[in-house]
Amino acid sequence: MNYLLPKRLDLLAREYALGTLAGPARRRFEGVLRSSPAASLAVNIWRQRLSVLDLAVVPMQPPVSTWRGIEGRLFAPSSRTAPAPSRGALQALRGLFSARSLGGALAGALLCAVLLRTQPGVIDLEPRIDALPQSYVGLLLDKAGKPTLVASSRRQGRQLTVKLLQPLDIPAGKVAELWALPKDGGAPFAVGVIPAKGSAQIALPDASEKLFFSVSQLAVSFEPAPAKAGEAPSGAFVLIGHCVKVW
Repeated sequence: MNYLLPKRLDLLAREYALGTLAGPARRRFEGVLRSSPAASLAVNIWRQRLSVLDLAVVPMQPPVSTWRGIEGRLFAPSSRTAPAPSRGALQALRGLFSARSLGGALAGALLCAVLLRTQPGVIDLEPRIDALPQSYVGLLLDKAGKPTLVASSRRQGRQLTVKLLQPLDIPAGKVAELWALPKDGGAPFAVGVIPAKGSAQIALPDASEKLFFSVSQLAVSFEPAPAKAGEAPSGAFVLIGHCVKVW
């Protein structure tokens, strides 16, 4: 089976990131991950998409007056004599409407929405393939082999989005320059300056299809100033990784 067919890879990467790919299928795909930068990149992209589920729900304690108001409205005396609610019932009511419970319910609803979107077969909905947009994508690693930067650009786009997965320690007085390395061994050409952390948009002089069609790798070096057209890297690369076509 060819795991690297775009639609098949996207589906497997999505299930792997969600944790729904199990058993022998998961072990086989992990073997593909160890040997294929494109597969690793697809999984990282899906993990970024699903990272919203990692947001913690912060508990909030409403003021006492709020509970008194709720109790007064729900258990106000009526013309008919009714037994007063027990203390245990009031505590249960508070637990039911607590911010933590409501937050948990919201997180559960969000998880259900993601699962229904990505796994429609769970309730017999028609299968849906949310293929990645046609893009050039790079995953750059540091010298220890740790993923550090993701770069992506739509196939016909004219800007490159970079996201640092971990902070980059840029020496004082220097900038981090992103380079494109042609697969034919040609001279690297400068793409733009990247930040030490967070994300940034780099304007491109032409469409990604024209700039990156023959590029096999992206790399980062520390330079004394932003590189100009025709200039070469002045030192060793501190980050490097494959640039792949996702379509």
